[in-house]
Parts: sequence; C-alpha cells; structure tokens
Amino acid sequence: MSHIQRCSPMQRWMLVAGLSAIVLGVLSVVAQQNLAHTIRYPKGYRSWTHVKTAILHPGHPLYNDFGGIHHVYANDKAARALQQNAKKFPDGSILVFDLLEAPTENNATGEGKRKVLAVMVKDSKRFRETDGWGYAAFAEGNPQKQIVTDMKTACHNCHAGQAHRDYVFSEWRP
Repeated sequence: MSHIQRCSPMQRWMLVAGLSAIVLGVLSVVAQQNLAHTIRYPKGYRSWTHVKTAILHPGHPLYNDFGGIHHVYANDKAARALQQNAKKFPDGSILVFDLLEAPTENNATGEGKRKVLAVMVKDSKRFRETDGWGYAAFAEGNPQKQIVTDMKTACHNCHAGQAHRDYVFSEWRP
C-alpha cells in the first residue's frame, strides 16, 4: 500500500489542493511572462500623434541601453490623456518608443538604423501584475523579434518611478 493510499480522505484532499495551488502558481508566473508576446507590433504607429523626440548622447547614464534618437508616439486615447495631464491613462492607450541610432557626420546628427521599437499597452484586466500596463519590445523594429520575456523586470520596475503619472515617462509639451 502506498503512502497516499494510507492517507485519510481529508489528507488526500489537502495534498491535492496543495499540489494544485503550486501548479497554478507556477502557471500564473509563466502566463505573466508570456503576456508580452500577446502584444502585437503597432502597425501604422507613425501616423499617430508624435509626442516628443529626444537624443541621448554618450555620457548620459542610460546611454548604454538607450543611446540614440528617441521618438515617442501615442494613439488617440493616450494622446488625449497626455494632453490633459491625466494621472491615469484609459484602457486601450498605446505608447510607442522608437529608438534609432544617431550617427553624426559633418556636424549633423541624423537617424540611423532602428535599434528597438518598444510598446506600452494599457489594459487593467490583462496586465494586473504590472499596474495595468503591458510592455513589449521588438529588436530592430522587427515584429518577429520580440525581446521582452519578463515585463516586470525588463520594463515595469524602471517605470515604477513614474507611478504618479501612471508609469509613463513622456509628458505633453503645449
């Protein structure tokens, strides 16, 4: 007779419940990590509202990861929230961070190759673990090269410093 067969019905039930809780916990973590892969490449984002452009040069503390030309775009919902200086963005808001190399030649800086296209999607039900925001990043802007595997550590932890602005760095310039 096995150890499980010698257990009382209540002990077996508790064992099954405990194992089920562990399995569900593991599946929850895996599902959260895979949510980034459910965010689609934002087709047509260049026709959205252009929010800002910035350039990070060598010497900036974030240059190694984010050096180059930054363009930020917002869909209609996100643009309205930015324009109203909203403290919370509505579900359906999408922000795109387009990072390009910034080659300088003959005292002029221009756009180089795309390094990464990052996307933030507001969906408070789907992305509860990251305060309602889903994050994705596409290497070289290639829809097939999704590089975010864990939204919380790869993106959201850095955005946490902007919690007072619903985790968004960009501001609307009137």
